[in-house]
Amino acid sequence: MIPPQKAVHYERYEFKKWKPYDAEMIVESPVSLTVNGEVWLTFMCTPVNLEEMAVGFLYNEGVIESMEEVEHVRVCEHGDNVDVWLSRSVEQPVSWRRTSGCTGGVTAVDALVHPDLSFNGDRPRVAPEAIGQLVELLFQSQDLYRETGGVHTSALSDGEKIVLVAEDIGRHNTLDKIAGLCLRNNVWPRTRILITTGRISSEMLQKAARLQAPILISRTSPSSLSIEMAERYGITLIGYARRDRFNVYSNRQRIQPA
Repeated sequence: MIPPQKAVHYERYEFKKWKPYDAEMIVESPVSLTVNGEVWLTFMCTPVNLEEMAVGFLYNEGVIESMEEVEHVRVCEHGDNVDVWLSRSVEQPVSWRRTSGCTGGVTAVDALVHPDLSFNGDRPRVAPEAIGQLVELLFQSQDLYRETGGVHTSALSDGEKIVLVAEDIGRHNTLDKIAGLCLRNNVWPRTRILITTGRISSEMLQKAARLQAPILISRTSPSSLSIEMAERYGITLIGYARRDRFNVYSNRQRIQPA
């Protein structure tokens, strides 16, 4: 198996002097996804939670709906391929669209097509103070980031605590891993709030909708298309979230007081 971090040596120039350092760096590795014996694509990712990333990707792409459709999933001996065998035959998408994912994400889902669901009403309701608290809980959950830096973290919350957390060099991979963790552990909290360190682009919004999370919080910015999609789907989209401030770009009615 490929470890998620690697020891490196570097030299820093500071105050007109050179100084040697040893550190742990995040690993970026190509990992192929094979479905029913056919290679579909190659992820550029951090090699942790690879089984979850594979089945979560298939879920977020609409290929599967539950783990009942997955007969077997395993990472190969060398750690560079995930084999997924399904209980039925599926066709690989004719074309993959490259997304704005930071490590070259791909999707076959048209971001301009409505998902099967939309979020109506003002539930769940959360206090403004809870947004900052959830961001703090996200930061506390960044185990790999504290060791190496250079990695994104996403978490699924039930509104009070962090339920699941995933880390990866690619922000889009973290939401696939979250989906896979939900599927493989059969954990689907009734209230679903996603918090992420990554920028919210259209594919991130698309995955949040698929995960049925009516509130999506990021420590950084959304894109213009993700805001349009959030308005269309009824998702409360929050950016630049910090301990005591944040921006709401759509559907503010879920933040008390509305």
